[in-house]
Amino acid sequence: MTKQKNGFWTFIFSLIPGAGEMYMGFMKQGISIMTLFWLLIALCSFFNTGVFLFGLPLLWFYSFFNVHNLKSLSEEEFYSITDDYAFHLEAFIADKKGLVKKYHSIIGGVLLFSGLTILWNNSYEFIYYILPDYFGSIVYRIGNMVPQFVLGIGIILFGISMIRGKKKELEENENA
Repeated sequence: MTKQKNGFWTFIFSLIPGAGEMYMGFMKQGISIMTLFWLLIALCSFFNTGVFLFGLPLLWFYSFFNVHNLKSLSEEEFYSITDDYAFHLEAFIADKKGLVKKYHSIIGGVLLFSGLTILWNNSYEFIYYILPDYFGSIVYRIGNMVPQFVLGIGIILFGISMIRGKKKELEENENA
């Protein structure tokens, strides 16, 4: 990993989330930022929800200023930085079996929801063409709303479970 990179190319690559980090030699950081950026776009497109796109500017600015911060470091500081996945995902993913065991119900729920969404998207368009115009338009509108509705319910249930988990943790700490 070499510190002395062309300032022009550093600026150009810093405009693409993750590319600047990769240009400077931080491949893990760059790949994880770029993957997160495009995954967020893909998920919002797949579920037809634009509300989560607010994260894109945050991710873009993080990447942009991270690259320019790395560029401004001294040689010694620059070489002391280790290439790690953004947001320290490496520690989270290190124990894959334990991760799957711990979150098996959440992973199963996400897979089930994704599969049902794919089936629904393919089947409701077929039903739309079979039914008369009036009923077809009703099915089409419902078909567009169901994945968003289920995703909203899932987010609410996830939030409730997190709050309950935090309450249990606080109660256990008080009793200990």
